Amino acid sequence: MSNTSTSNRPLLLAALAAIGASACCIGPLLLLSLGIGGAWMSNLTAMEPYSPYLTGLTVIVLAVVFRSLYLVPQKCDDGAICTNPKVLRNQRIIFWVVSVILIAMVTFPFYAEFIID
Repeated sequence: MSNTSTSNRPLLLAALAAIGASACCIGPLLLLSLGIGGAWMSNLTAMEPYSPYLTGLTVIVLAVVFRSLYLVPQKCDDGAICTNPKVLRNQRIIFWVVSVILIAMVTFPFYAEFIID
């Protein structure tokens, strides 16, 4: 991971997959909380059949990012930004913050009934 912009791509992919996996549940709830409603909102459940695949993709991408941050030794050239230990620490902090948010989004259908009632 010699470049921070390339290390953010897997996390961005995981975020997009988690948004897709939870779009059938979080989308209508978010719109209703904003006061937007109507019969057309039933069309937002069209993503529900793809939710398991997107959830799996999210888990796989998070596992790859975890592996690259913790298990694989980094190969850096002298003077590269990845030689700074603060960069690795910041990447790990960002990884865990994003992971917690994505896990909350992916598991939303399981605890949504307790929030809505």
